[in-house]
Amino acid sequence: MFDFQAMFMLMLFVLTVSFIVWKPRGISETVPTSICAFIVLLVGIVPLSDVKEIFNIVSGASITIISTIVMSIVLESVGFFKWVAHNLVKKSRGSGIILYVYILTLCYLTTLFFNNDGSILITTPIIIRIVTLLRLKPHQQIPYLLSGALIATASSAPIAVSNIANLIALKIVGLDLYSYVAMMFVPSMIGIVAISLLLYLYYRKDIPKKIPSFNLPFGIHSQNNILLEHPLADKGNPLHDIDWSTFRICIIVVVLIRGGFFALTPFGVPLEIIAIVGALLLIYIRWQRQGIGGMDILTKTPWHVLLFAFSMYILVYGLHNVGATTLIVDSLKEYMITNRFNTIMISGVLLTVLSNLFNNLPAVMIGTLSFVEMDLDTHTLQLAYLANIIGSDIGALISPMGTLATLIWMFILRKNKIQISWGQYVKVTILVIPIGLIITLLALYLWTEWLYY
Repeated sequence: MFDFQAMFMLMLFVLTVSFIVWKPRGISETVPTSICAFIVLLVGIVPLSDVKEIFNIVSGASITIISTIVMSIVLESVGFFKWVAHNLVKKSRGSGIILYVYILTLCYLTTLFFNNDGSILITTPIIIRIVTLLRLKPHQQIPYLLSGALIATASSAPIAVSNIANLIALKIVGLDLYSYVAMMFVPSMIGIVAISLLLYLYYRKDIPKKIPSFNLPFGIHSQNNILLEHPLADKGNPLHDIDWSTFRICIIVVVLIRGGFFALTPFGVPLEIIAIVGALLLIYIRWQRQGIGGMDILTKTPWHVLLFAFSMYILVYGLHNVGATTLIVDSLKEYMITNRFNTIMISGVLLTVLSNLFNNLPAVMIGTLSFVEMDLDTHTLQLAYLANIIGSDIGALISPMGTLATLIWMFILRKNKIQISWGQYVKVTILVIPIGLIITLLALYLWTEWLYY
């Protein structure tokens, strides 16, 4: 009976992942995940008694991520990202290399202040708009688009609130936001910088040295003495019509909310409550000052993320219940308890492999549950979890399948008729990401050894 359940569960899981990648007729990844999760509950592989525990684990992280995406939608509506795009081009002063650095910085900061999925949704259209209106050739567009996506996704590692996978597992291993950042920020930043440099070295011949320059005052440039809108401005909402007072207030609120995650959680205030307050406050400010209702919030917010995370966790619990995590424990425990260097390296590589095969959200859950079963001491367990995150946030980038963010990115490119195949993607990542992964894991080991000993 156990063997049949295990084979059945594995078949369902592979089928789910296949549909997520395939996306027949463009269906949401939530549809196959929800159907297979329902089947798992129906046949009893995951008993109903586990559902409440799963809900408690997933709900807070999902609500936090959704709320930060809502904040990004409000900022987009008041012109923030259009203003950013304008300044990226203006301050590049005709240099394609400087523009490249600015775009990577934008992707990093957007993920840091929001989350990786939100960052992809925000920055990819901005980059597409820039490279299209600058009339870059296809081979010149790819360095900006692909490097931006990789950095936006990898940048979810430094702080836990930038990725739903990071948040879901945080409580399981007994880490708070402060201890996570103390142990993870420096190593992951070393890795992100290393990946950025490697990407530049790979693309240095394709990045244009010179690009068109728009250096006149905000909103206009001239051509034959005729005043024209900046090419990044929309006709219906020109750059110089931005409500600057609302713009500044919204930015201040976002910064305060982000700081509130760290200032208030030590006093027992849940992350999701802080995030909800921030989202509602931004919606209220926009409504009061501009009279804009919440219809765009309802239509643009990916509410399905809540159901997706819940359903995926049910599938992971199903794998756990039929012995998948036990297999990992039996195979790796002996090596992981030997020393912390082994713990970090094995955890990071394991999660890299699992993420690229199955997607990082189920992979990080499987990894965390497996490490908890190994009876590691608290500090070693936390190191295993952090290496887990490095594998799922950075190592997962080898394949577009590795993260939901990269799948979203590929979808946006197709929608805008920009052709970057899986082969073109992997040709770059197979050279860059493994080096960046090893550098980050080594940095985690050296940093935590220095920090605690």
